[in-house]
Amino acid sequence: MDTRQIDAVRDDVARLHAELVRAGLVVWTGGNVSGRVPGTDLFVIKPSGVSYDDLAPENMVVCDLDGRPVPGLPGSERQPSSDTAAHAYVYRQMPEVGGVVHTHSTYAVAWAARGEEIPCVITAMADEFGGPIPVGPFAIIGDDSIGRGIVETLRGHRSRAVLMRNHGPFTIGSSAKDAVKAAVMLEDVARTVHIARQGGDLVPIDPADIDRLYDRYQNVYGQQGDERR
Repeated sequence: MDTRQIDAVRDDVARLHAELVRAGLVVWTGGNVSGRVPGTDLFVIKPSGVSYDDLAPENMVVCDLDGRPVPGLPGSERQPSSDTAAHAYVYRQMPEVGGVVHTHSTYAVAWAARGEEIPCVITAMADEFGGPIPVGPFAIIGDDSIGRGIVETLRGHRSRAVLMRNHGPFTIGSSAKDAVKAAVMLEDVARTVHIARQGGDLVPIDPADIDRLYDRYQNVYGQQGDERR
């Protein structure tokens, strides 16, 4: 086991939790970021119920793909996040996923509370998500039910975000950083579209234009060699 690679992911995941706070996507101890350890059947996630101010690389929990803490590693004595089973299920079923994020961001949760997808009516949504943000099924926290809902909703879908009904948003990405970016962008579009709807009817973007916008952003935008998402 290459502990250097594990340590790098622990550092990354600990740091990215601060981004959730900075972006105003979480309150108290809610929400979580996880990251897959490349080339292994392991992922790193925050401990349950620990203040964001107290999160550090050494108390991140390394889990196997069944969501069990790996004995002998720092943090293994801690209980991992209550959403660990959901994250583990996503990693097992979607090997291309390198990061998973859950937040309780206000506007995204409001759409989830209505069980309503966010329609693709602004170009930023077309760029980042390739269409509307879908709604996943209601599921109880504690087992892999949420994970099953995430996978069933997002598999084959261009969106990297799902609104789990009556719960809140989950995002996936090629890395933990990519999944955090999706969470930040999701809340931004959820707020903008909510405000727009207060002023009148929304104007949808033609599906062909959504396709063109998504292709340009994913394949042309940014600097060559940079992570585009």
